Amino acid sequence: MTKPKLIGINHVALEVDDVDAALEFYGEVFDFQLRGSHRDERGVLQMAFVDMGDQFLALSRGRTQERDTHRHLGLVVDDRSSVMDLATAAGAIVPEGRPFNFLDPWGNHVEIVEYREVQFTKSAVVLKALGVSADKSEAAKEEMRKKGVL
Repeated sequence: MTKPKLIGINHVALEVDDVDAALEFYGEVFDFQLRGSHRDERGVLQMAFVDMGDQFLALSRGRTQERDTHRHLGLVVDDRSSVMDLATAAGAIVPEGRPFNFLDPWGNHVEIVEYREVQFTKSAVVLKALGVSADKSEAAKEEMRKKGVL
């Protein structure tokens, strides 16, 4: 029996207490478009879908677990130079000794990586739609060469 290959992530869902507040928090840190949302029969926002080109981040109401310490989500951005200032101004907590990492107000641990520094790639069409350069650092190119994707 042939096993299926993992080829990417369509979306990740982060649990938060309040989706409206999460949209406000993440909107203070990142430039993004809302892909869609879902409200319950009372009109309470239950889920919101933040567009990331050909992927999305789902913000889901109902956080029950403790703050994350080691488990985290890596978000890729075009330029991470201002992210930490924006995140702390929005109320994020920065773990000691973890540059470009923060905890959102609900305890989700987010690591920020810059597109040009990682082997992760987007198609030319998606990059154009996002207004992001396809440039990669030499270290990222070397990783890509080792995997045969460059």
